[in-house]
Amino acid sequence: MFSTKELETIDKKYFSIIMANEYDVTLMFKNTKHIWYLHSIELPDREQVIVFHKHHASDPYHSHSKCRTLKKAIRDIQGHDEFQLNGRKPVLKH
Repeated sequence: MFSTKELETIDKKYFSIIMANEYDVTLMFKNTKHIWYLHSIELPDREQVIVFHKHHASDPYHSHSKCRTLKKAIRDIQGHDEFQLNGRKPVLKH
């Protein structure tokens, strides 16, 4: 479950927040326009954030990672987007 305090730490210069509540956050990275969906689940022994990603609004989401916290999920997203901005070769669909 995402706390209000955690949600307030999302960098609005970096992301456009499409929606955010205690269980779900949808973000768009302003530079690549990639869309990220983060879902918080409560397990018996811990919480987990499942991160989904898509390159275009019309694409289906694909699973990207699982993290323990919203902060870690955001760091993973920033690392992915930095990789994209630093010259990742486009993947062509056949």
